[in-house]
Amino acid sequence: MKLNEAVSKRLLELLDERKMTQYQLYMKSGVPKSTIGNVINCSYDSVKLRIIHEMCQGMGIGIDTFFASPLFQEDNFKSCTLPSSQIAAIGKP
Repeated sequence: MKLNEAVSKRLLELLDERKMTQYQLYMKSGVPKSTIGNVINCSYDSVKLRIIHEMCQGMGIGIDTFFASPLFQEDNFKSCTLPSSQIAAIGKP
């Protein structure tokens, strides 16, 4: 799983637990509806911590609660390794 997928799944879990819609999260957090939708749909490769923090505030939780999930255990993430040809190219001018 990629990190953006874990963020998406966790956000959906938390919204479901709180019986909140994306619109309600937008109203309470100030994060644009389009941004919330993009996070949920994994349209971004990464999500700024500031955005996650603002969504957490809208849900009435701390950022520590957001990341307190098995979804964020290191062994759940795909390693990001470069092919040897790209590694060799990094050192070349």
